[in-house]
Amino acid sequence: MDDRRAKLERLRAQGIDPFPHEFGGVVPTSAVVDDLEPGEETDRAYRVAGRMVARRDQGGAAFIDVVDRGGKLQLHAKKDVLGEESFDRLVSLDIGDLIGVDGTAFKTRRGQLSLLVTGWELLAKSLRSVPKEYYGLEDVETRYRHREVDLLASEEARELFILRTRIVRAIRRWLDERGFLEVETPILQPLYGGALARPFVTHHNALDRDFFLRIADELYLKRLIVGGLERVYEIGKDFRNEGISHKHNPEFTMLEWYEAYADYNDIASRLEELISYVAEDVGYDGPVDFSRPWKRLTLREAIRDKTGLDIYGGDELPGEGTWAKRVDELLSKQIEPDLQDPTFVMDYPKELSPFAKDHRSEEGLVERFECFAAGMEFSNAFTELNDPDEQRARFEQQSADQAAGDEETQPYDEDFVQALEYGMPPTGGIGIGIDRLMLILSGRHSLREVILFPAMRS
Repeated sequence: MDDRRAKLERLRAQGIDPFPHEFGGVVPTSAVVDDLEPGEETDRAYRVAGRMVARRDQGGAAFIDVVDRGGKLQLHAKKDVLGEESFDRLVSLDIGDLIGVDGTAFKTRRGQLSLLVTGWELLAKSLRSVPKEYYGLEDVETRYRHREVDLLASEEARELFILRTRIVRAIRRWLDERGFLEVETPILQPLYGGALARPFVTHHNALDRDFFLRIADELYLKRLIVGGLERVYEIGKDFRNEGISHKHNPEFTMLEWYEAYADYNDIASRLEELISYVAEDVGYDGPVDFSRPWKRLTLREAIRDKTGLDIYGGDELPGEGTWAKRVDELLSKQIEPDLQDPTFVMDYPKELSPFAKDHRSEEGLVERFECFAAGMEFSNAFTELNDPDEQRARFEQQSADQAAGDEETQPYDEDFVQALEYGMPPTGGIGIGIDRLMLILSGRHSLREVILFPAMRS
């Protein structure tokens, strides 16, 4: 670093600004047209910019590799073209420096597309040594804490997060084409709700009251259904003050959509179509088979087939806590890890689902499914409860559970009940974890790999 700073000072002493304001007219390196024969030279001029990742000096010439958003391109610098002073300054730069280049396209005799450098400018001096791209960044902690270095050092890391962008873009396209409206609801909320989880609490100075970071988008989105928007979705951050693991991060990205005049069967069909579409759009070729139709089984069947226990037959369930908590534990520990291809687990106990509508034919159950793939749950959907009196009773039961010591309950939300009293049409709704979907489609095994800046212990 001392040597790099010395070079920085020499540049300034020579009147060169090592951090100029702009370099206009740049095109991505991928725009350099590759239709040349080996050894062919052209007068096609391009202006590109990127980070130096390699340099090979050959007397009065040098070959330099630069990387930008379009990929990697070879530059050919020659002393007799640039002049001695400009050439010497270029080859004295460090790996990691950012440069802007004007040049003409040619192809080497070995068939390497290149630019003959006719002019160049230093755009930013790198004061820290950048890991060599071939070796990447091996220290896992540094990769997650300093993602910018991970991205600098690894083309694979860059491609991974480009994949994430493509997944989200495909989801938006699919929903937009089907008449869904993308909306934004509050992240800071006077009352949290929409899931069974503990919230993060913060203080709003201007209003002098505590607010909560949202744990779900659900209740505000359903108020929009009441308001007549009928098909809405949101992709945004949610926050749950709970543990960290390979498939849990306190800050996560969720897609939720709600559709009037639909039920959980309709939503299941849409989910099959959406995820199959996204997988094909991004070129997924991993082990999970997304072809439709996906397997469907009830929660009762799933647990009975794996453990022999009938959760509604009076069998003593292992574990601690309420009956509903023990059922949930059986699902997450015994069933979930084995579900590799997409599988709908349907029809849950009412005690686990305060916002789902009663099952139309099975007493004590609600119309809810969770969908699993690659050994994890990645979506949760309901036929939404739209009876305000029943919703009020569910809230009251949640309040009783909280008084009994359950920390993960849904607080009473009178504003939401009043919204339902205006009338909400039959509605299906779903939440899809974008981070977990990214895990499945990328073949990774930990959320920290697919979140740009994951929460880390100090």
